[in-house]
Amino acid sequence: MFSLSVRMVSALMLVVASLVLGGCASKAVNRAPVEERGPTIGKVTPVAAEPAAAAAVKQLPGFENAGKPGYYTVKQGDTLIRIGLDHGQGAKDIARWSGVENPNRIEVGQVLRVEPPLAPVATGVVTRPVTQASVTPLPGTSAPAPVAAPSSASASKSVAAAGDDEINWIWPTSGPVLSGFDEIKNKGLDIGGVAGDPVLAAADGRVVYVGAGLRGYGNLIILKHNNTYLTAYAHNQTMLIKEDQSVKKGQKIAEMGSSDADRVKLHFEVRRQGKPVDPAKYLPAR
Repeated sequence: MFSLSVRMVSALMLVVASLVLGGCASKAVNRAPVEERGPTIGKVTPVAAEPAAAAAVKQLPGFENAGKPGYYTVKQGDTLIRIGLDHGQGAKDIARWSGVENPNRIEVGQVLRVEPPLAPVATGVVTRPVTQASVTPLPGTSAPAPVAAPSSASASKSVAAAGDDEINWIWPTSGPVLSGFDEIKNKGLDIGGVAGDPVLAAADGRVVYVGAGLRGYGNLIILKHNNTYLTAYAHNQTMLIKEDQSVKKGQKIAEMGSSDADRVKLHFEVRRQGKPVDPAKYLPAR
């Protein structure tokens, strides 16, 4: 009886062992397949394309004129007023020639026209060339050689060049000179006085700027006298004229002050084709 029980227990243990091994084998066979993670050479992962407008390089106004004579490329820190002063032009004129809608907004890299566009000269006179056949020489003489007349462009240029330097300047105020001209430190004359002293136009001209938009100049007036000369009047207390107004030599245009300055004074500049020159060389001796 005891031996039978032992045999039954042994058989039962074998059955249990078989079931356990079979379950393990089943699990091994039914494993999920391993995903291959190797390199995928030549496989292109699709990426959403950028909009064409964002990918395109922005072309600033006037880029096609960069480097040409009569044009200027805007640099960091530039203002239209400064560009005009440095090129002997009015800021609004440059804005108009360059198609700038808002003179207070220009971009680095933008190209501006700093010389007036050439306009055809309309004389109203029609000329016809004289041919050799229309000149009949007298018997025994030869026809005179035709004489070429100077072109209107060269004639007007010579007249303009002669007239531009013929300006009879006057002192813009009567005070003492506090500081003379220096190409680096002082681009004009500093003339002393008391607040409210009259500031006069040094020559006939047109007002191309009135405002305080140029750092270091305070309340500033710029006059354009011709195609060569500008004058600048800085640190004013009161300004008595408006832009685009014509003024006469000796006309009171402002009152002396100390705006953006350490004391009451007039800072006076003469610019020849935009370059600062010593006003003392142009003003009459006192």
